[in-house]
Amino acid sequence: MTLFKAFLTEQTDPDGFYSVLAEDSVRQLAQHTPLNGRTIVDVGGGPGYFSDAFRAAGAAYLGIDPDVGELTARGEAGENMVRGSGTKLPVRTGSVDVCYSSNVLEHVSEPEVMLAEMCRVTKPGGTIFASFTPWYSPWGGHETAPWHFLGGSYARRRYLEKNGKEPKNKFGESLFAFSAGAAIRWGKATPLADLRDVYPRYHPSWAQWIVRVPGVREVASWNLVMVLRKR
Repeated sequence: MTLFKAFLTEQTDPDGFYSVLAEDSVRQLAQHTPLNGRTIVDVGGGPGYFSDAFRAAGAAYLGIDPDVGELTARGEAGENMVRGSGTKLPVRTGSVDVCYSSNVLEHVSEPEVMLAEMCRVTKPGGTIFASFTPWYSPWGGHETAPWHFLGGSYARRRYLEKNGKEPKNKFGESLFAFSAGAAIRWGKATPLADLRDVYPRYHPSWAQWIVRVPGVREVASWNLVMVLRKR
């Protein structure tokens, strides 16, 4: 519940949101793989909140983000942060223990390509952890929600007309319609890794059944986690 409440203040209190999210990321990822002494690549690491949290847990951390504005959102780039594309990671094949990404796939025009790249750079037996906001979740349109249910282009135009400026997350440019079903199908079909777990990130344990129900998971999951093990 704490994470969900923090999620609602992403743009009004980014320091608070991303600090809470980074701490929770360490906790969640540690449930799937040890972190101390492991090498982690974070795709879409932003200004360094995740760098602080993962290094505090004993991991060797490299964050990659394509957006200079995101990298320097706290004044300067965080430690061990570099500029690079999620769909063409500047990392050697099979070189890291863990490849992690939080709330990035919906901002990539080719999310399946990014997932494949995350698998590529991970060592055999290593862990791939990716979470994202499905398009048809209540927050799928981000700050243009809930009007994205009437179409992403409409929601973007409406936001511009109402606020006199474009949204931070521009449908068709920096926000795309990626569904929970599409992600799960990719995870089950890819020859690169085995899909080990799928669950709604912000929900209590009793509500995790929703990811098993097509349709319901698109609207009710809010944020979907996929955990894969590199073959």
